[in-house]
Amino acid sequence: MRGIKVADGDIRCTAEGTNEIVDRIIVLTRIHVHYTIRLPEGADREAVDRALASHVSKCPTAQSIVECVSIDWTAEVVEA
Repeated sequence: MRGIKVADGDIRCTAEGTNEIVDRIIVLTRIHVHYTIRLPEGADREAVDRALASHVSKCPTAQSIVECVSIDWTAEVVEA
């Protein structure tokens, strides 16, 4: 993450999708992602915030579906 070394398990995420019926078809319309990030001591918090702010525009999967699925996110950042 932007040059910050984090241990295995220090970045977790959960994702929740919302389906709606559109023209009698169930369609995925929204994805909400929640990140939980544990930062090591001395980590550059501003770099983490910049990475989070740009993650949707830099994520290949998000860019593949962004035109038809709304994507939003929240994050809990815990500093050591």
